[in-house]
Amino acid sequence: MTKQQANWSPYDNNGGTCVAVAGADYCVIAADTRMSTGYNILTRDYSKIIKLADRCVMASSGFQADVRALQKVLASRHLIYQHQHNKQMSCPAMGQLLSNTLYYKRFFPYYSFNVLGGLDSEGKGCVFTYDAVGSYERVGYSSQGSGSTLIMPFLDNQLKSPSPLLLPAKDAVTPLSESEAIDLVKTCFASATERDIYTGDRLEIVILNVNGIRREEMELRKD
Repeated sequence: MTKQQANWSPYDNNGGTCVAVAGADYCVIAADTRMSTGYNILTRDYSKIIKLADRCVMASSGFQADVRALQKVLASRHLIYQHQHNKQMSCPAMGQLLSNTLYYKRFFPYYSFNVLGGLDSEGKGCVFTYDAVGSYERVGYSSQGSGSTLIMPFLDNQLKSPSPLLLPAKDAVTPLSESEAIDLVKTCFASATERDIYTGDRLEIVILNVNGIRREEMELRKD
């Protein structure tokens, strides 16, 4: 008879899904509000989206204790940057800081899967997508989390971003208008919620444009 023993892990996966879409002059970042562990729902009202700067927002899925620790580190580093430079970080600068912060912990990583969205210095929408150890890429759209395997093929089909290998380099931003992008994101989550038990309850959408930040919400399946 094989010896059985309880294994303890420092990590958990609390599920949830994040999506970001960048346009010519806007960025849409969305995430559901369900937080689970195994087959248990811990809360139906947990926001996975945090504002890091006036033109930069991050959505994170994975292990929410690590996500919260990461958010605190980024907030403190940004505060130091503001005191030293007397201005807020741009979204691409915050993207590099997030990459460095994750890579610094690569031997005991933050178990968080992030999408960073906002506007760059030219006012264009930008989305950065990450793995757990800081490898990142600027893209036109991305999804992370438990429903990303359902959502990414749909986004690829609808938005077809140009290959980064093509020369001259094409803009990664999507051709949709702001309202079309919001509708697309709502469709993504309505679809993913039907098949992924870790995605549901409520959808939180943050829209960044030249006028600032606004929020929208949509109810999702509760089962």
